[in-house]
Amino acid sequence: MKAHLDELNSKIKPARGAYIRPKDAATLIVIDRSGKQPKYLMGKRHKDSAFMPGKYVFPGGQVNASDSRARPLRDLAPVTAGKLTCNMKGKVSTSRARALVMAAIRETFEETGLALGAAHKGAISSRSPDWKSYFQTGLAPKLDHFFFAARAITPPGRPRRFDARFFIADAGEIGANASPATSGDGELLDVAWLSLDEALGKDLPLITRIVLKEIETRITAPDGWSPQYPVPFYYYRINRFHLELI
Repeated sequence: MKAHLDELNSKIKPARGAYIRPKDAATLIVIDRSGKQPKYLMGKRHKDSAFMPGKYVFPGGQVNASDSRARPLRDLAPVTAGKLTCNMKGKVSTSRARALVMAAIRETFEETGLALGAAHKGAISSRSPDWKSYFQTGLAPKLDHFFFAARAITPPGRPRRFDARFFIADAGEIGANASPATSGDGELLDVAWLSLDEALGKDLPLITRIVLKEIETRITAPDGWSPQYPVPFYYYRINRFHLELI
């Protein structure tokens, strides 16, 4: 992790734009471990995207108000909830922590057509247009099967800033798909399962590259799929990135 911190500080330079408060965002790293090597669900952002155009990323996006109201089938593991509320900016609540994971699941469904969850047998629904289509698949998330993996805040001076939380989930959590992993709302193009080497050969944002390498290390560790596993938190202060473990 220290090497990754040094890489960030060597490549990310200060910017002088107006101060913008970071917005909560969430990303989901879905990992297929059925083959000889893990593969990661990724896609290419549209060239006309306002944020990171043309870059390959994991599905994800900004947290919406509806994400705090949508109901999961099972709640966060207490350890995960505690890590997500640690150093949380603004009003701290478990509801807000839950909304982060829900946003990552919703964005993955919207951008790839893949729904992660288990059958809810008609017990859960939503009037929100953000969640209606997802729940119509007959699924609802088991949030204790999603693991907090990393956090990074966009440095100041940028035109858009996010307080992004990265989560991991096994591809076995995919309970239904509206289409093969090739379509969604059009925000992500060329959606595919990529090995580490294939992914690193794409045009990735620096933080995505760093998180990808850290995830590869994590999932090979004996306790890598435990909610207790240390979570790296990258943030920018006094003209350089800092790293804390949550």
